[in-house]
Formats: sequence, C-alpha cells, structure tokens
Amino acid sequence: MKIRKTIAVAGVAALALLGTACGKDDKSSDAGKAPSYEVNDKFSMPDSKTWKAAKDRGHLIVGAKEDQPFLGFMDPATKERSGFDIEMARMISAELGLDPKKIEFKTIASANRETALQKGDVDIYVGTYSITDKRKESVGFAGPYYISGQSLLVKKDNTAITGKDTIANKKVCSAKGSTPAQKITKDFPTTTLVEYDTYSLCVDNLLSGQVDAVTTDEAILKGYAAKDPKNLKVVGENFSTEKYGIGVSKDDAQLREAVNKILEESNKEGVWKNIYDATLGLSGARPRAAPRVAR
Repeated sequence: MKIRKTIAVAGVAALALLGTACGKDDKSSDAGKAPSYEVNDKFSMPDSKTWKAAKDRGHLIVGAKEDQPFLGFMDPATKERSGFDIEMARMISAELGLDPKKIEFKTIASANRETALQKGDVDIYVGTYSITDKRKESVGFAGPYYISGQSLLVKKDNTAITGKDTIANKKVCSAKGSTPAQKITKDFPTTTLVEYDTYSLCVDNLLSGQVDAVTTDEAILKGYAAKDPKNLKVVGENFSTEKYGIGVSKDDAQLREAVNKILEESNKEGVWKNIYDATLGLSGARPRAAPRVAR
C-alpha cells in the first residue's frame, strides 16, 4: 500500500477558516502545506463489514471532536471541520478508496465513543482517543497515530513556569473532574487547582491572569497555542503518556489492520509530518515524530 498525495490547496480552506475564526493572523498561510489526498480507487476489502457498508453508502462516517482548535474543530458558522485529527481521517478515507470530501463527520461525546462504535453509528473514531486496556474490551484500535501526555499551557511572557516542577504555589486550571485535574490534586499538593467545565474557559482565565497555567494533554494545549501563538505557549516535558488510536469495531480485524498499514505508510512517506506541520505544528512547539504502530 502506497500513499498517494499531492501538496495542493485542497483542505487549505478549512484550515484557513479555522485561523480566521480563532483570530489567528500571523501563520494562516502556512496552512498551504496541508496535503490533499488522492482516492485509492483500487482498494477493496469486502470481508470487512464496516468497509463494505461504507462503500455501499459512498462515504465514511467518522466520529470526531469539534471543540479542539487545530486538532478536531468545527467552525460554528460554516460547519467546516479542520485540524490534525480531521486531516488524519481524510487521509485514511482516501486510502480506503472513499472520497475524503464526502466524509460524514459526527461529533461524539467522549463518554459515548465505545457505544457509537459498537452500534455502528460511526465507522471509525478519530479524536484524541487514548488506547487503554479497558477500552480494548469494547472496541478495536489502530495505531497509535499520536503520543501525547499531560503538559502545561502558559502565557507567552511567563518565564516562571517551565514544567511540572515549577507549579508549586501556582494556580493551575483544568476541566472539572478530568484525569489531569485529578493528577494535580494527587501529585501536586501545593498547587491550587482551579476547575471549569471546559478548557476554553481555562484558557480565557489564563489570558486574563486569573490562573497561572492550564493543564491537559499537550496535543490539546498545542491547539490553543496555535490558535493564539503571540500570547500562549506550551512548556515542559509531558508528565504522563497518552497513546491516541483510531477506534474501530472490535470485530473488524480487517479494517484495523488496513488502517495500521495506512498509518505506517503515511509515516514513511512524510504525510504524517505534513499534516502535523499544517496543524499542531503551528503552535511553535518542537516537532513530534510519528509513533510506531503497535499491533
């Protein structure tokens, strides 16, 4: 299997719209590096029930996030989707022989991902979906396609916070009840945890000076930094490990293996890096290497 790609303007509009919607004005032109994807019209996998159903309907149904800038985002005005996860879904769709422009994206809440895959409401799920042994009991995973971990977002001019060892006696914000919030409470007793319902509220309070830092997976934080690179930055090394996978039906081993091969080829041919550079790479954070697929 060999990835067919062109470096062209397809997909650029969505990324440019995201830059405009987020008030990002200094790097939007870099979105022109995003690949477009030539459909592999020779691909066939009739033994996969999921793929056959998608082929019969003429498009892939992809579960995704819609509130993570430059990762999985939907413009509220235009309904255009953009970001690293969205581009990965488009690349996978094309390699499966399905037009990426026809993808039907569905926003699925994190708590409902396993159910959506089990019921066939989505063909695959691409949205900061961490691979865990518990989840493997219910669904299958291809990948990982990205390795993230808990990190810190601070204001660009902040020189006091450089990583987890410098947040003592600081106010750190996270989503209410989240795993990152629980880790702050457990492992950093001298740090004051501030919780809001969403990370966007945490970021608003960071910018206004009400908190000193925001913490969650660095991939999500990179999205916010890419949204506002003049005022925000991600600092320090990750202090946990989250391996993001492509969720598929547990019973569809053929689809899982096909997606694994697509991910491996995208890594070899530099497509993964092109996608990263055009999305999360705009945060200014150091480049990531594409992870090795684990079977």
